[in-house]
Amino acid sequence: MPTISQMQPSNRGVLWRAAIFAAFAIAAVIVAFTVPLPSVETIQALASDAGWWGALLFVIAYGLVTLTPIPASVVSIAAGLTWGLGVGFLLVYSGALLGAAMAFVIGRALGREAVERFTGARVARVDEVLRRRGLATLIVVRLLPILPFSVINYMAGLTAVRPRDYAIGTMVGIVPGTIAYVAVGAFGMTLGWPFFLAVGALAVLSIAGVVYIVVSRRRQKRSVGSESSEESEPSE
Repeated sequence: MPTISQMQPSNRGVLWRAAIFAAFAIAAVIVAFTVPLPSVETIQALASDAGWWGALLFVIAYGLVTLTPIPASVVSIAAGLTWGLGVGFLLVYSGALLGAAMAFVIGRALGREAVERFTGARVARVDEVLRRRGLATLIVVRLLPILPFSVINYMAGLTAVRPRDYAIGTMVGIVPGTIAYVAVGAFGMTLGWPFFLAVGALAVLSIAGVVYIVVSRRRQKRSVGSESSEESEPSE
């Protein structure tokens, strides 16, 4: 097997970028396990002391948090507790879009070309589906809590989904979950109908995600079974 130095210059560049992407992903995981999130009290103090500058800093920090596997839902709840539903939603939504854009650009710039050159036909079929149905796929994946937010962002960058479909699918798909988590923080201290509505929305999204996974697996098994039967039939 040739080493990186023995490969063609174009392939060497692709592999170096892929290595940088892998190193970045490892660093993000390390940060997630070693850097603690600020407490709700810290966020509230920042909000009261810095005013709108604190809100802007929160948006940037939220976007950076989404580059790691840290559960951003905890920060979303803290935003609801600190700023309330309306402002909290705008801040979390803006930070989530910022993080989603950064992760997509990182994945597309560093890892996409390696996926194109060094993966097989199965990945090519997935790419073709995402080229044709990227918007619908992104909306569904965003609506249903199937994968962590950061994983979806990076994986989308590695695939052939169009940037426009990724942007629109993300902007639409993260709205219900964002509202639900922020509402838990905004109304969690008073167990009224807004709190139960938010919890109910999260439960519905979670159940829908499980149902989607089960149905998708069954369809995949049926598709594989039909392809196997067609291949096994003798040609006339």
